[in-house]
Amino acid sequence: MPSPSESRRRIALTAVVAFAAGVALTAGVLHLDIGPAPASTVTGTATAMPSNAPAPATSMASPAAAEEEADDTALADSWPDDAPTPEQIFTAQPDALRRALGALAPRTPGKTNLYAIAFGGDGSEDVFRNEAEYVDTLMTKRFGSPGHTIVLENNPATLATRPLASWTNLEAALDGLAKVMDPNQDMLLLYVATHGGSDHSLLVDMDPIPLDQLDPDGLADILSKRPFRWKVVVINACYSGGFVPKIRGAGTLVLTSARKDRTSFGCGAESDITYFGRAWLADGLNDTPDFIEAFGKARTEIATWEKRDAVEPSEPQIDIGSGIQEKLEAWRKGAGIGPAVPFQAAKLTARR
Repeated sequence: MPSPSESRRRIALTAVVAFAAGVALTAGVLHLDIGPAPASTVTGTATAMPSNAPAPATSMASPAAAEEEADDTALADSWPDDAPTPEQIFTAQPDALRRALGALAPRTPGKTNLYAIAFGGDGSEDVFRNEAEYVDTLMTKRFGSPGHTIVLENNPATLATRPLASWTNLEAALDGLAKVMDPNQDMLLLYVATHGGSDHSLLVDMDPIPLDQLDPDGLADILSKRPFRWKVVVINACYSGGFVPKIRGAGTLVLTSARKDRTSFGCGAESDITYFGRAWLADGLNDTPDFIEAFGKARTEIATWEKRDAVEPSEPQIDIGSGIQEKLEAWRKGAGIGPAVPFQAAKLTARR
């Protein structure tokens, strides 16, 4: 049966029908309205900072009012000329997900394995693709777990090479991982990066393909139906602290980039990585493989950047469920941690 939140978050059938009709009537490349980069919230002049500090703050919120400021001409260029059509991408998702699952490496017996899903939700900004793919890089080179990551992302440059970040693909990826992992012994890392709304919904968007949005009830329902005993769930979005009460529990570490009533920063067309992505993924986890210790370092670093930019502190949140700290320690002992892996933005492909 559908979850209680499904009627609110699922795309109506009429939207899908309209999408199909629009594709059928379009002879050339579709033009879409992805929405503008969020407005900058910087006030004042930035002071000198270390070379690894991100650009001045840009909020990761997704206010509806910002859509009215979109440059429709520029946004129409977002679907590449050489990409398959939206309908072809839409219908190819089951095969794309099967290929991704088929490329997973088997677990190593006799120790705690770590498998990851990286979910880059908003296709209008490369920053979310960068973080999703960097999770794979860390898993492969830093954490000694090659072939243990599925990257789901919405981005014009990877429409034909990566499965979309969608509700359906997330569920299918989790089901596939459950067959490769030992759900009672191994750990799942779920890293989600996108824009967030004050209602705690997460933007999942690759216009004009109709995609369902994620909210705390929906994500909690998805995870509760799967057999993973040990989980690390990271939500990098504005207002993401609203996910903590729904996701928390025994065997679960929840990290969010902001308090439930605060924005987080660092997205935008000019950004390669968000504040939280830089501080926790690139700086924290390269300094220590301890997820919890890295979070403490990241929270301090983010506070420094936010003070520089004179913005309201995002106050990243953490919830440590019973047993997960010990499980993380057991994983680190057998992981074969490698050297630091500097962050590099994904190689960008021209969108037209």
